[in-house]
Amino acid sequence: MRLLQLGLLLALTSGFLAILIYITGVTNLYGKVNLSDEDLNALLSLRSDFQKCVRINGLGLQALSGADYCQIKIQFPSDTIPKWKDPKSGQLEGLLYDFNLCEAVATWEQVRNSTTILTREFIDALPNGWEEYAWRRINKGVLLDKCKNRTLCMEKLALVLPETPPYVPRQFDRCAVIGNSGDLLKTSFGKEIDGYDAVVRENGAPIQNYTNYVGRKSTFRLLNRGSAKALDKVAELDESGKEVLIIKTTVHDIMSKMIQEVPIHNPVYLMLGASFGSSAKGTGLKALEFALSVCESVDMYGFTVDPGYKEWTRYFSESRQGHTPLHGRAYYQMMECLGLIKIHSPMRSNPNRHVKWLPSHETLTAARIASEKLLRRLGTGRDPLGACSIVKKQKSRKKMKTTDLREAAMKHQNYVKGATMYPLEHSLGHGMLCTVPKV
Repeated sequence: MRLLQLGLLLALTSGFLAILIYITGVTNLYGKVNLSDEDLNALLSLRSDFQKCVRINGLGLQALSGADYCQIKIQFPSDTIPKWKDPKSGQLEGLLYDFNLCEAVATWEQVRNSTTILTREFIDALPNGWEEYAWRRINKGVLLDKCKNRTLCMEKLALVLPETPPYVPRQFDRCAVIGNSGDLLKTSFGKEIDGYDAVVRENGAPIQNYTNYVGRKSTFRLLNRGSAKALDKVAELDESGKEVLIIKTTVHDIMSKMIQEVPIHNPVYLMLGASFGSSAKGTGLKALEFALSVCESVDMYGFTVDPGYKEWTRYFSESRQGHTPLHGRAYYQMMECLGLIKIHSPMRSNPNRHVKWLPSHETLTAARIASEKLLRRLGTGRDPLGACSIVKKQKSRKKMKTTDLREAAMKHQNYVKGATMYPLEHSLGHGMLCTVPKV
């Protein structure tokens, strides 16, 4: 009996010490933060469920504890052979990656409630207004000095800017984001992909001759700078002219070619995205970001996220080495185990595959609130406009036809009280800009 009592005492002491160490770690990392028992329990539950989810669904990946309950390390099996080399240092990709669950939960919650299309409304609401932002945006990149006529440059940018967002959160139900991995040739996902409400593709990936693998449907196409320079060729991939082209960056020569020389009939918009730091890179993450900002649920295909990786290949062209594929795979696995996406591949071919040990909605909500406290974000809590670092009142604007929207989208519109929420660029998720129309 005494042994049982002693064991119980030791267990309680260990638990108390663990909580004390955690609180101390949080204080050291984030400064003095007042977390309630509910906050601590939410973060504990999130990390516990997340680690189990990665272990069971990650095909060999492991989620290891970090310095506190926000920090997590995702580790590849020791027999994984990295191929990608950093072009500057020449070093191979590692097999262990650090992530911050608190940062991820808080940032992606903002993305899910915001619009990621650049609009005039957003630019006008910035402290420096239209002129300064447009001038910087169109001169971004190596051709910094090519746009000397400010008025002309702003006119070019204005041609692809809607007044207000053309898409709203939860406008679509089920969406699929299609990557360009050569692994798609090992599948027959075509009909499955065509069954989604909206399909997002990347850059110049063709559909013709590959429909059995990638489907026929294409609602949006996200373009990087290189693809935007060949916008005429990209537009030819869609015979209907209805595919929406979204450019994630722009410089002056792209705008000149697109507007002056190329007759583009497709809708064209510019991407306004949140910053994720160096967590993951590439058009794929931006495509997922856009999809998560307009869709209820998002599935991903063709991202080479599974073991057996040797080098990144495209399904439609020669082999090539992608950028940080192992890092990207780890980040996508984190997204799946936070309930943001569902991964499909030759090794996850069952479309009805159940992702086990996902944190519950209640756990994620409570963890987000705790995370916002730790990160000292504005408006921590349940007020959707509380995260806004800037609230700019606009003149009364034309209301969107809500009758054409899904019920979930209409509920979101009512939830945010008619405001439009934008992630602030280069803010690493720490701020939102919200425009609130005058009543």
